[in-house]
This record gives sequence, structure tokens and C-alpha cells, in this order.
Amino acid sequence: MPDTSETPLWLQGREAVIAAADPSEWREKAPDYHLSHVVMPRERTTRHAPGQLEAIVESIVQVFEMEVSHKKDPATWVSMVTETFRTRINGGAWASAADIAEQGSYNVLIGDSAFYRREDESFTSQHHVFHTAFPGGFFWEVQEVLSPPPVVTFKWRHWGDFTGAYKGFAPSGERVEMYGMSVAKVSDDLRLEEVEHFYDPNAFLATLTGGCPVAHSG
Repeated sequence: MPDTSETPLWLQGREAVIAAADPSEWREKAPDYHLSHVVMPRERTTRHAPGQLEAIVESIVQVFEMEVSHKKDPATWVSMVTETFRTRINGGAWASAADIAEQGSYNVLIGDSAFYRREDESFTSQHHVFHTAFPGGFFWEVQEVLSPPPVVTFKWRHWGDFTGAYKGFAPSGERVEMYGMSVAKVSDDLRLEEVEHFYDPNAFLATLTGGCPVAHSG
């Protein structure tokens, strides 16, 4: 076993952070990433050696995604400098850690479009929408890191099989892939301070609706 006694918790990986969390920190219960352990090794397009910058960045972002999705209080999030953290997509409005905790990561990182309206989704319902559409999992990998800390620029891939309904639209059963780039400013101890994502959410959502906008309620 590697000696992790000197390695900060957020750099020890998602499972270590889950194991270290108090049960009271979870919105419901500790998440289970069994599907990721089974599916990702055979479906990912890149392989990163332990300690390689790509592997470190991927692990930090995995911890971040887990915390914002499952830990209710930003004060318990170890992956970021919570007090000053901010994030946005495609040069839009900035969102704080508190914003993510209140609104949910899908609402913050997808935003409003003809295919998705934040005001229609609660923190819980937004997760249900995408977990229903991708019951076999929706996975994420770092493909390439273009610049090292303290400003880390990296390319990524999101993918999953559209085998469940999305907002009333029948599943196609096809593999859905989404690509993007992110720029993350990190602290000296590699916690996230600021993250900007650049990708086309409408192109992704259009694949789930056949290009047909989601009907507005009301």
C-alpha cells in the first residue's frame, strides 16, 4: 500500500474522501461509484499513470463532482477553497460554492436553453433527470492537460449510453459523447479556486431530444 500519510485528503482520490466523511455530511447517503470502477477502465479513451498530471487532475475533478452532488454543506468540501471558489461556463455568470449547493451542479453548469430550464428543476430533480436518461452511468475522463498548475488547462470527454427517457423523450440506446475544455486555477496545495468550462450544452441536449426543444410548462 502506498504511504498516503503526507498526501492531502483531496489528492488521495474519491473513495478516500468518501471514507473520511462523517455520515452527517451526506444529503442522503454515501455515493456508490461501483459502475465507474467497472465501466471506465474498458470504455475510456486515455490511460494515465499514477502521479501523472492528467491522473491527478482527473482525480481532483472527480472529488469535486462527488462533493457538490452529495455533500450538503460547502464547508465540508475539501476539493476547493470554498470561501472564494467560483465557476462558470462559456464566459457566463460566475457561481459560488453556495450557489452550487443551493441550485445544483447541473443547473449551474448547463444553464438555460431551449432544451433545459433551470427554474423547472430542483437540486434533487435535476439529478433524477440525468440519472434516468443514463441509468448505466455517465462517465468523465481527462484526455489531455495542456498547462500545469497554478492555471491548469485540460481537455475532457463525457460519455454514456442513452438508454432511459429524458423529459419524456424516448431513449435512442446510442452512445452519447460530449467534449470540452476547462481552465482551473488551483492553490499551492492543489485545491480548486476557480474553474471555467467551455463546451456546447445544446449540442449534448439536442442528442437527447432529437433536436426538439423541451416544451415549456405553464
